[in-house]
Amino acid sequence: MTQPKTHSPLFHSRMNTSASSLRKFSLWAAIVGLGVLWFGDTAIITRDPGDIFRQLFFGAITPSISTCEQSCYTAFDPLINALLTTISFALQGVTLGAVLGAGLSLVFQHRIVRLFCAVIRAIHELFWALLFIQIFGLTPLTGVLAIAIPYAGTFARVYYELVDETDPTPVQSVSPKHITLSLWVYGRLMQAWPQIMQYNRYRTECAIRSSAVLGFIGLPTIGFHLESAFRQGDYSESAGLLYTFIFLIATLRWWLRSRLLPIYLLMSFLWLPPIANFKLSTLWRFLTVDIIPAPLRQSPFQGDQLRVWFENIVLHAAIPGTIETLGIGLVAFPLTGLVALLLFPLASTQFFKRHLTRYGEFLLMISRSIPEYILAFIVLLILGPSWIPALFALSLHNGAIIAHLLANISNNIRLRPDATRGINRYGYEVLPRLYRQFLALLFYRWEIILRETAILGILGLHTLGFYIDSAFETFRFDQAFILIIITAIMNIGADQLSRTLRNRFKLNNTPYELSS
Repeated sequence: MTQPKTHSPLFHSRMNTSASSLRKFSLWAAIVGLGVLWFGDTAIITRDPGDIFRQLFFGAITPSISTCEQSCYTAFDPLINALLTTISFALQGVTLGAVLGAGLSLVFQHRIVRLFCAVIRAIHELFWALLFIQIFGLTPLTGVLAIAIPYAGTFARVYYELVDETDPTPVQSVSPKHITLSLWVYGRLMQAWPQIMQYNRYRTECAIRSSAVLGFIGLPTIGFHLESAFRQGDYSESAGLLYTFIFLIATLRWWLRSRLLPIYLLMSFLWLPPIANFKLSTLWRFLTVDIIPAPLRQSPFQGDQLRVWFENIVLHAAIPGTIETLGIGLVAFPLTGLVALLLFPLASTQFFKRHLTRYGEFLLMISRSIPEYILAFIVLLILGPSWIPALFALSLHNGAIIAHLLANISNNIRLRPDATRGINRYGYEVLPRLYRQFLALLFYRWEIILRETAILGILGLHTLGFYIDSAFETFRFDQAFILIIITAIMNIGADQLSRTLRNRFKLNNTPYELSS
């Protein structure tokens, strides 16, 4: 009697494929996301969201840019001033971050350096800005350092990995006694130089978005004017500012030329010198008093007071803030994937003719150009503070980035001339070939989603950023510092989990522009 077909080893090997594991993971991610969403805060608390939406829509179709007013603090139009300040912060921050990151990449193989870089890049630019404001105030140096410090950690990792993956043959062919800096530069660095320059351009785009968001905490970038216009109900002016910012990002590929960078950088230093009027005693007090736990400043020191102080932070801020941050992140993870899978065909030549995909590319460009913080702020005006603005902003922005990359990958797929069309082409021809890259991209965005979720607390959501911002507003800098460290630990854990899952599913081929 022959063995039943369902018991054959071949049958089991086919069932336990990597594709099956990916499907199971995707299903469980969706189930967990839906389960967490069931317990999330999705209430709409504004009195008349429809009326606010109509006002925003009318402002969107009637944009305006106000001319120089009496409050203008330079001879330039406030918009020009804000744009130049935004670009200056970005260029100076990226340049300083790249220089520091290049130095750190030379010793990145040491564990202590890798840990240091992981910590500084796990803290969001807004949190760095809140820290530096206490030392340098609302000065140019605060904005530059807020961008440069986390970017230095990112540059260090990416530069190291790009150079490490180059062909070592040119250097190995020379006797170890004759290996010099110039040999390393021409033998290894030059191989990775095109990728390094491409990544630098991408980080400059990210820095411009970060610079705009810094305006929401008082720095004079375009985000400052955008928030002011929204809060005053001048939605036409806010639309004009937002369109101008999108245009700035959209035209980056044309005006940000490598040969012009030295000129741009020089102009940025002339326009906005990174200076700050501060006293060394202020820095010393901040480092030795303000961020030191309050019980440790008392004399005599009592251990019970320190324990109560720490328990109060953990129970009333760290735990609820972390739960809220992880909750939104777990829902945004599959939702981002869903948005990416729905949007990428709009920009793919596998489904539309080339002249039609330009409309899809334009839509994705707009969606990924607006920072999550600004998107969430706009939706929050309509619906009030809840999970909905955060989920909308996180999934749309990150989903558009992934969709853009998936569309580019799909355009290089060669299908048979008689390949099926329509939904069958999507489900049976294109998506199976893209799914591993799709999950890799989604895993890469996981840490970024959590970082952005944390700062959305500044808008009123009860994530970790809410408790950090509250601590700064009440001058409890010691509590704010502890919560920032907890945020960094959470983000580092998310990054490690993402790496573990990518290694488990063998999803390592991912563009460096998605490195956090």
